[in-house]
Amino acid sequence: MATYECSKCGMSVNATCGKCDTPLVNDFLKPGDGKKVQISKCPNDHGKIKSPLCCGQDMSCSA
Repeated sequence: MATYECSKCGMSVNATCGKCDTPLVNDFLKPGDGKKVQISKCPNDHGKIKSPLCCGQDMSCSA
């Protein structure tokens, strides 16, 4: 399961798909500007989300 953690305060979250209740997996998107964007996606192709925010910054994923 993708576990996101804030490097400033230590808050962490786990994410599951709302349609099938399957744990989301860590992945990356590569938009046209060449930068990688960390995301979590449903392994059953129900969608994807950008990493959550905490303390004004993206939370990093440990999975």
